[in-house]
Amino acid sequence: MSAQPSASDLPRVVVFDLGGVLVDWNPRYLLARLIPDPEALERALAEAINQPFLLSLDIARDSGHPMRAAMIRRPGHAALYEAYVTRFQETIQGGIEPMVGAARRLHDAGVPLHGLTNWAADTFAATRARLPFLSLFRDIVVSGEEGVIKPDPAIFDILFRRGGFTAADAVFVDDSEKNCIGARAVGLRAIHHRTPDETIAALRALGLPA
Repeated sequence: MSAQPSASDLPRVVVFDLGGVLVDWNPRYLLARLIPDPEALERALAEAINQPFLLSLDIARDSGHPMRAAMIRRPGHAALYEAYVTRFQETIQGGIEPMVGAARRLHDAGVPLHGLTNWAADTFAATRARLPFLSLFRDIVVSGEEGVIKPDPAIFDILFRRGGFTAADAVFVDDSEKNCIGARAVGLRAIHHRTPDETIAALRALGLPA
């Protein structure tokens, strides 16, 4: 029989990614209003509002700069780029339950919560008031404010320095497997979020009151 982990082995801090874990963000919410044809919608996601474009926003303080660069690079999709930035609020539906509930239980039990998100600085600032549960967090590191994105080790260093804890103290929850691999590389425990039930069970298995 394997030994149970001691209290000293258990994480005391939980670090959450936001979009896709606690925040119901999806470009499709907006694009489906602009592009009713399903095939055309999939092309738009593949050719325009794709991972390279979204990452260019995540590292930005002002989303207008990468937007204009993309419009010059791919003028045929200029209207889509502009719509995504100017109507960004339509990509957000609110919080994801029961993950928000889990965060509240952790907070109420005295577990320090920190956020680490790839998100443009300006759109995060504009969205924050719509997500009152973010007040549960002691700190949120936003890639666009720092000029570095997950899984770069530098952003984890910022998280530890600002939060006043070490990798060994914490568990990290993210819906990107690549980001989880990057977190483990710097010494964090990491839970690859797929469903709320799985993530909550994984947090509870670590002795956390989620």
